[in-house]
Parts: sequence; structure tokens; C-alpha cells
Amino acid sequence: MTNRAILLTDGLLSTPNAKTAHGLIRGTERYTIVGAVDRPTAGQDAGAMLDGNFRNIPVFASVDDALAQVEAVSYAIVAIATNGGVLPESMLTDIKNCLEHGLSIVNGLHEFLNDKPDIVALAQQHGAQLIDVRRPKPRNELHFWTGEVRQITAPIIAVMGTDCALGKRTTARLIREACGQHNLNAQMIYTGQTGWLQGGQYGFVFDSTLNDFVSGELEHALVSCWRETGADVLLIEGQAALRNPSGPCGSEFLVSGNARYVVLVHAPKRTYYDHDAAWGKIPPVESEIALIRAYGSDVIALALNTEDCTDEDASTYQKEFSERLGIPVLLPLQTGVDAVIPVIKSLIINK
Repeated sequence: MTNRAILLTDGLLSTPNAKTAHGLIRGTERYTIVGAVDRPTAGQDAGAMLDGNFRNIPVFASVDDALAQVEAVSYAIVAIATNGGVLPESMLTDIKNCLEHGLSIVNGLHEFLNDKPDIVALAQQHGAQLIDVRRPKPRNELHFWTGEVRQITAPIIAVMGTDCALGKRTTARLIREACGQHNLNAQMIYTGQTGWLQGGQYGFVFDSTLNDFVSGELEHALVSCWRETGADVLLIEGQAALRNPSGPCGSEFLVSGNARYVVLVHAPKRTYYDHDAAWGKIPPVESEIALIRAYGSDVIALALNTEDCTDEDASTYQKEFSERLGIPVLLPLQTGVDAVIPVIKSLIINK
């Protein structure tokens, strides 16, 4: 892979706002991540800082430090996710510095670099590209829902969550990888900018798509993927949560995407949506499962986000939920997702 890139995180690498960086650190087929720029965590390995796994991705205090120590870098990725997709003013210095070194900038925020004349001029001056991943598609490239999704015979599984920033995308990728290790052709439909950055071939950026065409873009991705890859199973990366008031999302996957099966991701120690009491309490898992069932879909596994948990806490929650729900309960980052593979195999056999 020749697309060598550094991550720009504006001091947020150790926070949930750097979930784009976290996804790219864990894996991407589109870029080779060779470093991160994050002053508070400089000197560490990004992988070790994230989850204890050394990945040879050094963290530097500045762009100059990174480029002095890492060779042949072509891209800098704005690897944070802010509320509303706003570009922090403090990042512009790093972005301009990268452009002056001839690096192209990949931006996953809603605030577009191509709308900033001084940034555009600087990029042109140094022969660099500005890639705004979330820029909406032209109207003539959008698809309207047709019903073709109902022709798909492979099981469709949506990886959904009880809140935002729980690890839905990571869980979906881990399930896809586990399926591959068991000789199952699993394909993942990305629905966010990080999924594209990680190399997703089929999907769309949900929150950049005009509402009338969300269902159609989802269907088009599913149908195209199934027809072109012969997938045994299709996985949809979920967004937000069915009842998160800041951006309720998920019914599209169940209704328009015809996902009859769900892997639900939940953080047992998270009390409020997005950790904000004003947004309301997250309902019990059983309540979310009942809501999903009301849509005509079955939750086939629960995946736990173990934020604020000790290892003992995680094991205790896994045992408790398994006994309460009678379905596989996964600890994706600790022990993987293999426990859901027999369930997926049964869905494929009985499709």
C-alpha cells in the first residue's frame, strides 16, 4: 500500500472525539497509517495507547516532528469527529503546515476545506489535494428506494447500538474478519466517513445524504455488494441509536435495508445518551431488543462496550447478560466475536 498517511487529532487522540483515528489505527485497507500528531500523547505508540496493542504507529507532538521522522508521507487525515462536524480553528495550523509540505488532506468533517479559499490556494500552490469525504453526492448520482433489496437472499445483519460512539463500526469489522476466518464471505456496508477511510467499497455517508435518498443509497449499496461479491452475509454499520434524541437512527436499516437480524452494541456503565443527563437515560437492553423486535427483526447477539469497566466487571456483565437474554454476549476488544459465528452460519444455511 502506497497511501502513507499521518493522523491529525488536535490533542483529542485519547478521547471519544477521535473515534475516526481509533478506527484507522485498528485497521484500514485504503491508507497505511504511519504516525499520529497529538501533543498530549506524544511519545507513545498509538495502538498501545488505544487498546494496549502495539501497532508501530508513533505519536508525535507536531507535524514537523512527524515529517522529520517518518518517510514518504502523502496524506494527512483530519481524524476527529466533532459535534456537528465542525473543524476546530486550532487544526488549521497543522493543516496548512501539511499542505506546505505537499501533503494532501483528507477531511471527514462536515466543514469542507474546499470551501476555504486560502486553504484551496495553498493546496494548489503546493500541488496537494483536498478530499472532503462528507461532501454530498450530486443529485444525479443518488438513488431512490425501489424494493430491489427484497431480492437479496443472503442474511442482512445490522450492527446497531443503544447510543453513539459505542464501537458499532469496529464490531462490524471484527465480525466480517471473523467470518472470513471461518470461510464465510461476509461483506460490510459502511455508512460513515470512517468506513470509507478504512477502505470500504460499498456504502454511503449517511449524514451527508439528502433524507429522501437515504433509503435508496442504502439499498443500492446492499444490492450492488450482494450481486458483485456473492456475499454469504451482509453486515450494515449502524449509526447513532434508535432513541438517541440528538440523532435518532436505525429504522432505515431495519425497514429500508431489510435487516432482519441485529447485533446490538451496549455500554453497561453508560447511563445517559452521549453521557449527557439532559438527553435522557438509555433504556434497558431488554427494552431496545423489544423495540427492534417490533420492527420485525431479531437481536442475535449483544456486544459490550466495556468503557469504565475493569476486566472483572466485563466478565460479570457478560455472564449476567448471557443469562438474562439467552443469546451470545461478546466482548469484541477483549475476546473477539467468534461466539456469533455459529449463529450466522445457521442463518446462511436456513436462508
